[in-house]
This record gives sequence, structure tokens and C-alpha cells, in this order.
Amino acid sequence: MKLKFAFFAFFLLQLSIVSAQDSFRRVVPGTPHFALKSNLLYDATGTINLGFEVKTGRKHTLDVPVNYNPWTFHENRKWKHFLVQPELRYWLCEAFQGHFLGIHGHYGQYNVGNLPFGGNLKDSRYEGWLAGGGFSYGYHRMLSNRWSIEATLGLGYAYLSYDKYPCKKCGELLKSDKKHYLGVTKAAVSLIYIIK
Repeated sequence: MKLKFAFFAFFLLQLSIVSAQDSFRRVVPGTPHFALKSNLLYDATGTINLGFEVKTGRKHTLDVPVNYNPWTFHENRKWKHFLVQPELRYWLCEAFQGHFLGIHGHYGQYNVGNLPFGGNLKDSRYEGWLAGGGFSYGYHRMLSNRWSIEATLGLGYAYLSYDKYPCKKCGELLKSDKKHYLGVTKAAVSLIYIIK
């Protein structure tokens, strides 16, 4: 009798698993292939940004964000920059689902100064370019069929070449220099709209 009951319970469990899998397939039809995104952290700084991500394989995507800030703020504060940061992603489960690892490169141009952070960025203005790359980790969560959110953090290297000026608006060139940076190279909390 116990053996028959165990067999019947096992049969019901298998039937419920198959039914749940069938329901899941109907509710979540395949993974997205193309999405547009905006980094909310850049939005908070007044930076115009738009990115796209395209599926290149079952567990691979290409993410390309572009950021542009042309503004001079109150009291001649400059946070002007252009940055592009393409990233190849490997998804641990499936593209656009859960955890991912990425490798990114970056190139940018900047003109920054008179910022309230203290130190050199408050007292001087820097104008130049940067390039480098790094590794990142992130997590993607679907909110609905069309909307999702994702958080990403990356560490890496950047080579900065710049000219330093003594004042906010004008001034003679103090020096041209280069700097090697190791640390955080990517931070994003992105709102995503699925196109396809």
C-alpha cells in the first residue's frame, strides 16, 4: 500500500512540474532580443544618456551606452563630457535573465572644473580624454513584458590625458599630464524598455 501511495504521489508531483513548466512558457515567451536603456545615475547628474543592448547568443549580449553632458552649471561649474562604454556580457542563465558578467571598454572626452567635491576639481579645470577597460558584474530583473531594471558595477583601468588650467573660465595652461587610474569604471542602475 505504501509503495502504491509513493508511486501515486511521485506521479502527481511530475504532473504538477510539467504543468508549471507549460504555464511558465506561456507567461514568459522567450528572452528579449533588443532593448533601449537609460542609466538613472547619469540622469540624476543631468547627463543625456541612451544605450541599447542586443542579444548575440543564448547567453551573450552586446550593451552600448552613450553619455553626453554639454552643460555649464551655476557659478560656471563644468561637468562636460562625452563617454561611450561598449560591453560584452555573458549571462549565467540566459540573456536578459538574472546575473551576468561583462568585459567593457571605454573612451571619453571631458572638460570639468569648479566642482563642489573639494581638492583639485574645485580649484582647477581639467580638459582631456580617457580610454581603458574593465570587468563588471550585474543583475537584470524583468518588471513586465516590456520593462525591466538592472544594476551594474565595474572595476578596471583608465588612461587619462589632460591639460590643467588654474581657473574656471580662462587662464594659461599650467601643465599637460597623464594619469593611470585603477578603480570603479562603471556604475549603473538602468531602466530598460524591451523593443523585441
